[in-house]
Amino acid sequence: MSSHPTETELLRAEIAAAAARMIAEDGADYGTAKRRAARQILGDVKVRGDILPDNAQIEDEVRVYNDLFFSATQPARLLHLRKLALQLMTELADFSPYLTGAVLNGTAGDQSDIHLQLFVENAKDVAVFLMNRNIQFDVSESPHFHKRGDPVETLSFLRGNDGVHLALYDYNDLRAARKPADPDRPERANIDAVRALIEKEAK
Repeated sequence: MSSHPTETELLRAEIAAAAARMIAEDGADYGTAKRRAARQILGDVKVRGDILPDNAQIEDEVRVYNDLFFSATQPARLLHLRKLALQLMTELADFSPYLTGAVLNGTAGDQSDIHLQLFVENAKDVAVFLMNRNIQFDVSESPHFHKRGDPVETLSFLRGNDGVHLALYDYNDLRAARKPADPDRPERANIDAVRALIEKEAK
């Protein structure tokens, strides 16, 4: 049995590396970076699903890229974003906040924003909360973490120079959110887990 990578594996790795560079340098989301990287490498052809890397492979490549090119600045940037995320989660504690994305998994860099998932009885309560604090926000939609679920309303604003996105889920989604798909790569973390991450970095 040959240990050499197949052509498909090589293409997948090349796409993952290119996508990682777009994420680290430009702040592209994983889906956009994956599509752009595939088009850059393969041209305007229909790409077989088995050629595209999964998010875990791309995440690993982002870590490699950060270690190579941003090792002097990325850890401090990550710590800043995690501390800000914890501050925001404390303010939003009534809405069951969970941190997700690059700030959680440790790949966040200069172009990264903070992504929080809130689980609420009434999404309007979050909008009122922000308006009462004179926080101007934009409204958009984000994909549901269950791929079969409808998109969820997302409120986005700036805290200082950092972007913050609040994805508003129904409170009944919280039970499913608490079940980790992969214990080694948690998709979201509550306030206590984020605080533990920060304390671990401080040691």
